[in-house]
Amino acid sequence: MKPVATTAQALQRRARVPTPRELDDIPWLQTLDAQERAVAAADVRVVQVAAGELLCRVGRPATYWFGVIDGLLKMSNDTEMGVPITFTGVPPGGWFGEGTVIKREVYRYNIQALRKSVVAGLDVDTFHWLLERSIPFNHFITQQLNERLGQFIAAREIDRMTDADARVARSLAALFHPVLYPGVGTLLRITQQELGYLVGLSRQRVNEALRALQARDCIRIEYGGVRVIDIHALRGVPR
Repeated sequence: MKPVATTAQALQRRARVPTPRELDDIPWLQTLDAQERAVAAADVRVVQVAAGELLCRVGRPATYWFGVIDGLLKMSNDTEMGVPITFTGVPPGGWFGEGTVIKREVYRYNIQALRKSVVAGLDVDTFHWLLERSIPFNHFITQQLNERLGQFIAAREIDRMTDADARVARSLAALFHPVLYPGVGTLLRITQQELGYLVGLSRQRVNEALRALQARDCIRIEYGGVRVIDIHALRGVPR
């Protein structure tokens, strides 16, 4: 999927105030006390991102901390040889980029929408305000960073796998992470083409892998998505 460049100003112009239901879908917001929650909720903005559109770009300064309300994003970069490498997908409930926001750095990766998605953003200054005063928010961020480290270590392992079934299994398991992506539950809305973009395989090969995993009772292929049956088996499919 060819990236579609978008300026930060264009995203800000399209941003809107979140609905009450969208605010309810933000996991960390529910951990705050009344005052902190009021300040943060008033600062959150929501924007719809088109398929192929870049939300974050390498070299651009981080001005918001982002989370997915609905849709599917891809975190990726290019190697020194110009070969694209995908770090992870970001399904509903996932918030990302906290390390970059904490350090107020520029992005070292691209975030691209694989389909039309609704994304929420918290201003970087409000993010730091919460860090300075909210213990529950600090706990949430610490847990995010810890789980994300484990996820990226696993992603490096997946990149080295030569067995396509194992690559698809491990990549799917990562998207069903209950801490990083609490909005997924047991059913992930994803097409085989989208999964192919994340894993680096053709849609046809992804289809073969999914059917093999279904035969092992790890997953069930449903209309418009994949339901996990045995997450432990999915994580442990042999290479």
